Amino acid sequence: MVPHLTTALNGPILELERRFLNAAPEIERWLRGQWQEHTPPFYGSVDLRNAGFKLAPVDMNLFPGGFNNLNADFMPLCVQAAMTAIEKICPSAKSLLLIPENHTRNVFYLQNVAHLVNILRLTGLDVRIGSLLPEITEPTPVALPNGQSLLLEPLVRTRYRLGLKDFDPCAVLLNNDLSAGIPEILQNLNEQFVLPPLHAGWAVRRKSNHFAAYDEVADEFAKLVGIDPWQINPYFSVCSHVNFHERQGEECLAANVDAVLTLIREKYNEYGITETPYVVVKADAGTYGMGVMTAKSAEEVIGLNRKQRNKMSVIKEGLNVTQVIIQEGVHTFERVVKNDVAEVAEPVVYMIDRFVVGGFYRVHGGRGIDENLNAPGMHFEPLAFETSCCLPDCGQNPDAPPNRFYAYGVVARLAQLAASLELERTAPADE
Repeated sequence: MVPHLTTALNGPILELERRFLNAAPEIERWLRGQWQEHTPPFYGSVDLRNAGFKLAPVDMNLFPGGFNNLNADFMPLCVQAAMTAIEKICPSAKSLLLIPENHTRNVFYLQNVAHLVNILRLTGLDVRIGSLLPEITEPTPVALPNGQSLLLEPLVRTRYRLGLKDFDPCAVLLNNDLSAGIPEILQNLNEQFVLPPLHAGWAVRRKSNHFAAYDEVADEFAKLVGIDPWQINPYFSVCSHVNFHERQGEECLAANVDAVLTLIREKYNEYGITETPYVVVKADAGTYGMGVMTAKSAEEVIGLNRKQRNKMSVIKEGLNVTQVIIQEGVHTFERVVKNDVAEVAEPVVYMIDRFVVGGFYRVHGGRGIDENLNAPGMHFEPLAFETSCCLPDCGQNPDAPPNRFYAYGVVARLAQLAASLELERTAPADE
């Protein structure tokens, strides 16, 4: 069901993890019922933060780009999950067109593409890669450091279908988050499945929609296991009509920062938590850790200097930030020790369909427990798994490795469920 974590972790015996363990059968039964009513995204990755008193998702990516960081031992689980997802969508599928990001010089990303192609080919699909880059006008091999190579091919569009020369695929899988908009060549593909759907891309998607759906999921789940939903759910608010260059929206931003911090302080007082509350202000649409800042008071977002405004005003593809989400900051007390140095880390959990298929730690030696780790200087440490895929071990402490990863997997699946609700509610009327 969920892979076991064998990475050595030190931490308190957490009441939250104990609740998950005690309620494991009810949790799995409830999730099974949810997946009968809602279709999970084809794949996704969830950034988690574990503060001990709180374990919550802080970001949900519907176009995960780090499959190369997963432990190779769990390739069979990835293949099995992908097979399930494909059979559900198109049982007779024989071929698939993968459309990646335009990062032809980003070797790490291209290794992710190669890993994803290998997973899909092992499901029995004929997989080829079509590029959105206008300069790809003929099949172009791209060499990888491990000796492998990828073949990028120019896309060929007919009236209602997309493919390559002499290749008419059953489905199109996007590993491109469409930050720059939805290209015309991808629109109105009425005869093919496009996975994830186009409105899952950042041209349309908003983080605030996701966390609004997660609010509902967390509330229902919290009642099931008898916890305060705040223990798995960060507070958030939204500011629209923001222009950092022109200093527009500063009052809205300060007011919302203050409001969210007030809610956090109330919870910290309720639970006797002595950490300093903080919020994370980030672009409501976007990824790659761009357009992100932290604040511990409303004053910190008033009168930003030129460098700060430049950092917050533009995200991937040079798009201007006009709306931000103000999200409760969740401290991370996870550490990865390497060469006797403990570095701050956060788990990232990967899913295909409704299945957890692995994960890794995002690690940053230059950042603190209350800072964004998705920044230059980070590196990744694959989570080490046992060979079996079973239920958590109730005979061990709640924070024992298999049980801690079970908790990660539960919260990640809640985020995946929220993503399914989000996509249902934001789908265009003609879908």
